[in-house]
Amino acid sequence: MIDNVLNNKKVFLTGHTGFKGAWLTLMLHQMGAEVTGYSLTPNTNPSLFEVIHGETLCHSIIGDLRDTKLLHQTMAECQPDVVFHLAAQPIVRTSYQIPAETFEINAIGTANVLDGIRMLNKPCVGVMITTDKVYQNNETGQAYKEDDRFGGYDPYSASKACAELVIDSYRKSFFNPAEYNQHHKAIASARAGNVIGGGDWAADRLVPDIVRALSKNEAIQIRNPKAVRPWQYVLEPLSGYILLAQKLMEDPIRYAEGFNFGPNPSDTLTVEEMTQMATEIWGSGTFVFPKLTNQPHEAGLLSLDITKAEKVLGWRPHLNAHQALEMTLEWYKTYYKNPSAITELSRKQIRQFENI
Repeated sequence: MIDNVLNNKKVFLTGHTGFKGAWLTLMLHQMGAEVTGYSLTPNTNPSLFEVIHGETLCHSIIGDLRDTKLLHQTMAECQPDVVFHLAAQPIVRTSYQIPAETFEINAIGTANVLDGIRMLNKPCVGVMITTDKVYQNNETGQAYKEDDRFGGYDPYSASKACAELVIDSYRKSFFNPAEYNQHHKAIASARAGNVIGGGDWAADRLVPDIVRALSKNEAIQIRNPKAVRPWQYVLEPLSGYILLAQKLMEDPIRYAEGFNFGPNPSDTLTVEEMTQMATEIWGSGTFVFPKLTNQPHEAGLLSLDITKAEKVLGWRPHLNAHQALEMTLEWYKTYYKNPSAITELSRKQIRQFENI
């Protein structure tokens, strides 16, 4: 994958026990990287990390981003060539329940990771993962570009916008590209969202909710059927993160910026369209629109402009929404029939994606 640029490289990965983090752990393992993971214990049951025996794929440290002593000690022991920062409180609706904690984890936690990079006495590149929701979303239908204004209505989105400001501050103050020969660090941010793929069991996410209902032959409860999102298969942004790390290692001055990773515009579909497509691929299923009151605000329309990633990095999405759902639902069907086969299927899907 991408010339196996991370083969034998030391990688520090936060959030390795999460959905995207577990997939990235498996990808990095297949690339021959020496991975140290730092994260809380998996917060879903089942969890992808446990299903694929993630503890055998990396040196796994269970820790909190807010525990700066353990975090910085682990980073110092790892001596990473590359840092991928994925750990976060990632759920919009949860952020309404624990708003201050969401800001603490997502903004201050990011600063803590950047401090760890700052204290390393060696060259290092960092890819800091935020979200497509960092932009001030006026829901006008525009596709947001990297230089658009940051903002956020809900605590999750605002906390990630804060994280982007933290990243930019550290990049200017401590990792300034113009002074690279003094500090030998390069930091970029990656913005993606509405990722689907096998192994996501988080609450209040569309595909996990769909699969839970389908596996029990229950009607799917659709909360916001007209909401529009940029849906993409999990390996799409992860390949972008790896490519961005490669580019940073090749030219740490040019690529120390923010990049959007999203689907083609034709794959910005409504929740209802995605649900209908999922039931067709699954071969059965019904869905209903319950009348909900006093629900927290969630964005109705969101899309990303990925021109910069295409032109500057040479990255592009490979799968459309239908193909992404096919691979995702194949994973879940296999899991419910034969969980012991899921690690090999996950590796197979990575190989399939590489060859597209």
